[in-house]
Amino acid sequence: MLLEIQPPEDYPGTLLEFEERFATEDACRVYLEQLRWPSGFECPACGSRDAWRTGRGQWFCSGCKRQTSVTAGTIFDGTRKPLRMWFLLIWLVTTQKTGASALGLQRQLGLRRYETVWTWLHKLRRAMVRPGRDRLSGVVEVDETYVGGKEVGVHGRQTETKSIVVIAAEEDGKRIGRIRLARVPDVSGASLVPFVESVVVPGAVVHTDGWEGYAGLQSRGYVHKISNISRSGHLAHELLPRVHRVASQIGRWWLGTHQGAIEAQNLEYYLDEFTFRFNRRSSRQRGKLFYRLVQQALEVDPISWDDVAAAKRSSNKWRGGELESTG
Repeated sequence: MLLEIQPPEDYPGTLLEFEERFATEDACRVYLEQLRWPSGFECPACGSRDAWRTGRGQWFCSGCKRQTSVTAGTIFDGTRKPLRMWFLLIWLVTTQKTGASALGLQRQLGLRRYETVWTWLHKLRRAMVRPGRDRLSGVVEVDETYVGGKEVGVHGRQTETKSIVVIAAEEDGKRIGRIRLARVPDVSGASLVPFVESVVVPGAVVHTDGWEGYAGLQSRGYVHKISNISRSGHLAHELLPRVHRVASQIGRWWLGTHQGAIEAQNLEYYLDEFTFRFNRRSSRQRGKLFYRLVQQALEVDPISWDDVAAAKRSSNKWRGGELESTG
């Protein structure tokens, strides 16, 4: 059995290296080609490797006579902006540990239209989830938090206007390992158990509070560890410290980077961005995040302005959003 040899990871380590490495459009295109076709060009239509580059920088397949651009079928497909600007945006997004707002990036890039940067960011967020990523394992804490403003007369897990976000966090000694986040419509077993199944491997220990929505976990092949908050004499953040720390960090990130502006229809994509950053928080090479995001952007299907803008037009926007953990 032949093993596929993965090319060495190749990325700039500093802003100066970035500027020197990607000073031209050709340099950006060649970098994309190396990531998309590490063993050399392969026609996406017929699989032939017999091809040559045209004067326009596309690949002409001698087998099916099809011309292919390295950006075709990716989130860069059809862009009218230079790849150099895309690369700079990705560098800025991935090298700032707390992320960046569309308004701040618009100023840094010198773009006239806010909508351009807003759309690019949402396209990139769709690339922040790696296809076929591994599920969490070992011991995993699971709990919910609520995104939105204060609600008068609403208690516990009740909500009328807020979005419900469920958090899964691996134990790594006393630290937090990898995390997964998702928006769910409610806190019933029909919503919570499928989330756990989608992000945690069977046989793992799933640690929750005593909420009835998690009651079906054991029958699905998990070791269900339950901490009854009200009977324990401890606070929720003491018994489930990891998920509560994650919820707290989401709140600070949201208020600090996005000034508490929450678009309900796009919440999943913001959660994907937070997860992408959090799971790579210990990386000393920030350029590696740039490498990973460009790599994953080549695996995401094209997304049009209409696809992104439709969600924005139909979304409800909250200001001053806060996150409250259940206990």
